[in-house]
Amino acid sequence: MTLASRALAQLATWPDLRPAVPSCGLGQAVCSAQGEIAHFHSDRDVDLRLTARAIRRFARDLKHTGAIRIVPGSQWVTLRLDAASDVDLLLTLVSMALQAQQAWPDPVDRAVAGCNDQRGAGFVSADRSGF
Repeated sequence: MTLASRALAQLATWPDLRPAVPSCGLGQAVCSAQGEIAHFHSDRDVDLRLTARAIRRFARDLKHTGAIRIVPGSQWVTLRLDAASDVDLLLTLVSMALQAQQAWPDPVDRAVAGCNDQRGAGFVSADRSGF
């Protein structure tokens, strides 16, 4: 079992989440009543929607881990799952993402921008200089 499949299996047990087809069309996704939360693009890379406000609030903490890429202007962060501790980090951030979506929902008239994979900003090429 890969780390991504292990994380996806754990998230499938959460009552606020359900499996979904990712809007980007690649891999597997989970979503809440408020929208998409995570896209599993490979056995190692996961895009997680935290909302722009949550990313700004936690950017300092997020950028210090080697497992996370922040893409300027994106509501999504990309996680690289290399160890079991990265799965734990992902689960913690999914919980935070659910809370962020409830506390700071996107305005009704604002469309959610595509995940980082759609931006061509995968884990290797993402630029964190804006943070």
